Amino acid sequence: MARCIEKCNFEKENAGHITIKNGDARKLDFIPNSSIDLICTHPPYANIIKYSEDIENDISRCAIPEYLKEMESVARECFRILKNEKFCVILMGDTRQKGHVIPLGFSVMKIFESTGLKLKEIIIKEQFNCSTTGYWKTNSIKYNFLLLAHEYLFVLKK
Repeated sequence: MARCIEKCNFEKENAGHITIKNGDARKLDFIPNSSIDLICTHPPYANIIKYSEDIENDISRCAIPEYLKEMESVARECFRILKNEKFCVILMGDTRQKGHVIPLGFSVMKIFESTGLKLKEIIIKEQFNCSTTGYWKTNSIKYNFLLLAHEYLFVLKK
């Protein structure tokens, strides 16, 4: 066992380089084509949780049709910057409007597929102990709907 751990240790020179930049996922022109090994994203949901009050073009403030249109730009940029044979992972759930489920997660997945990415896996993540669970549980009883208690982790490959 000690030999395996010793052989598996990572050395600093093999750790790679990490760069953090603040930008808009719809316009990543500071990233060269086919240069990224892995994209992990958890986009804001359309018009549910507002991520800003005053950021221009904040997609978290869009109605669903406009949101999906904006996600087309995100998907195209992700496809452009991702290296061939590498992965884009999206954590996304559904939403509800006026008592009806809107399959936002699958709509976003389809948009990413339309760029040429191929769906490799769908992993279902159970939601629990979220900060807003109490709010939604109370409203689900009051307005007679079931809780959306999961998100999807879509694994796509270029």
